[in-house]
Amino acid sequence: MANECTHRNLLANAPAPTGNGCEECLKAGQKWVELRICQSCGHVGCCDSTQVRHATAHFGRTGHPVMKSFPERKWAWCYVDETYL
Repeated sequence: MANECTHRNLLANAPAPTGNGCEECLKAGQKWVELRICQSCGHVGCCDSTQVRHATAHFGRTGHPVMKSFPERKWAWCYVDETYL
């Protein structure tokens, strides 16, 4: 049985992205593989396939639980409940 996510409500009112690329990678001159957008604040960070994993680091700093693929926003991941939405 799949995990139930208690944070689905964050998908309803998605914030505007804070940029068109990973904020931290752009500042450091690094490249990313894919991007994720935080459903709480709109922070754009790089995925876990990128060495520095800024989207996951954002969750660690802020506790914002849900990220969506970006820019297409086809799927989402909840870090707290460890499940796809």
